[in-house]
Amino acid sequence: MHDPSPADGKRSPRAQIFSFVKRIAPNGWTAAVMAIALLFSIPVWVVLGNIFAPTGEIWQQLASTVLPRYIRNSIWLMLGVGSGAAAIGVATAWLVSLCRFPGSQVFEWALLLPIAAPAYVLAYTYTDVFDVSGPVQSAIRAWTGWGPRDYWFPPIRSLGGAIAMLVLVLYPYVYLPTRIAFLKRSRSLLEASLSLGCGPWRTFWTVALPLARPAIAGGVALVLMETLNDFGTVQFFGVDTFTTGIFRTWFGLGEPVAAAQLAALLLMFIFGIFMLERRSRGRMRYEQQSAGRLLPPSHDLSGWRAAAAFLTCAIPVGLGFLLPGGVLLNWSVRQARLGLGRGFWGYVANTAMVASLTSLLAVAIALLIAYGLRLQRNSVMRFAARFATMGYAVPGSVIAVGVLIPMAGLDNAIDAWMRNTFNFSTGLLLSGTIAGLVFAYLVRFLSVSFNTIESSLVRIQPSLDDAARSLGYSPIATLTQVHAPLIASGLFSAAMLVFVDVVKELPATLVLRPFNFDTMAVRVFRLASDERLAQSAPGALAIVVVGMIPAIFLILTVLRSRSPTRKH
Repeated sequence: MHDPSPADGKRSPRAQIFSFVKRIAPNGWTAAVMAIALLFSIPVWVVLGNIFAPTGEIWQQLASTVLPRYIRNSIWLMLGVGSGAAAIGVATAWLVSLCRFPGSQVFEWALLLPIAAPAYVLAYTYTDVFDVSGPVQSAIRAWTGWGPRDYWFPPIRSLGGAIAMLVLVLYPYVYLPTRIAFLKRSRSLLEASLSLGCGPWRTFWTVALPLARPAIAGGVALVLMETLNDFGTVQFFGVDTFTTGIFRTWFGLGEPVAAAQLAALLLMFIFGIFMLERRSRGRMRYEQQSAGRLLPPSHDLSGWRAAAAFLTCAIPVGLGFLLPGGVLLNWSVRQARLGLGRGFWGYVANTAMVASLTSLLAVAIALLIAYGLRLQRNSVMRFAARFATMGYAVPGSVIAVGVLIPMAGLDNAIDAWMRNTFNFSTGLLLSGTIAGLVFAYLVRFLSVSFNTIESSLVRIQPSLDDAARSLGYSPIATLTQVHAPLIASGLFSAAMLVFVDVVKELPATLVLRPFNFDTMAVRVFRLASDERLAQSAPGALAIVVVGMIPAIFLILTVLRSRSPTRKH
């Protein structure tokens, strides 16, 4: 017996399998990327795999009591934050991109500053400012002589308050891509609209806004994902959402399977956002003319129009960055000795350790994926790269559940085997350790480093690869000795962005951190939950200062893009 030869007109199953494997994995890069994609997708599959797991009566109890409230609050939160961020982001982007008024050049970059502050930090500062015992209501009572129950004041600890906090820090996700879209629109289209008698306002609605729709939709999608990921703000304000429900079900009720099912529902919300955005686009195409005519005209504003434009841009910056930053700075100065005790520097060290370790690993893994994709741009590699970096769209609470369940199961299996075989208990080797925490960070933030590194690699001409190969360099040598020095700034930027995201991450850290190991975000959250807001100020201010790193990168990008626009 022998395998049929190609002359027989067909190949044996073994030959077909060998040919398929050879086609998709001609070297180790594809196998490595596929292994990373499989590993990093485990949390998502674990969560989805628990959808139909039996939970007894606990799920019926959740469905009949709190689940409708989770769904209702999450939907209202998405609607409020999405519409608010879109309104502020689009309006400010239009004003600073196509209009001239006092301060417009400053607002171009200043509107990005609120992205440095996590929403839960704003929640702590605004609670102190606007609560019953805060300076605003105290001043109202002092001026009017009223008592606390003699007047109505909007409650800050409410669904509306949570929406306001999230809008103030998330609108830059819409502002930045929309501004770029407005600057890149074809000037001839805008000039044609003006020549046909359309004013700036009508041109905005009928020409500029439809052309910028993909950028707006992408920014709003990011806003909605960050909204569903939020835990600190909604927990502090007492708003029940899926994220708070996951924590309460796991730690309060001791039901990990039910918590995983809630996480699966939250994950479906995320997938629904993508599906709705793609479906809303349909088959519409968005094109622009040649790059030689991309500079739009500017409209000079004066009088009340200039004042309105100034206020429209100043209010988000003031409420989203200047006011909370000033409050935190004031608290930090007043509570310096209490807030900067011995424990403070321990939290700084813990945060720096996990953030540095995660950023280094994320850069190394992302570089492996991006370079593998450069070597082999086939469908398998693209699918594996996308699969490995999909974690950024998944909320931290979902990733935490998806990481903790398999790690706890593996720990228990190893411990049981060691007990039965060697009469020795290993305890927890993965869950509740730095390894589990860093793995969750990598799953969530690998996309950040990958996108930055891939964009840097794309700028390198393929001829350099050919030249290196002709000189006898292997792919590894080409990467380390040719490409890495050329993209050093991109590698550093990727590391810094991951570092900042880890510093600000709260829900995954709360679930997966080792015992007696608190990061700065967890410490600030615990102090604020105990109503020790002033004592939490130094840590919160430190998080904001670290969060300025990506804001500075974005500001420099805006300043570089301003020059050609203003010279026209």
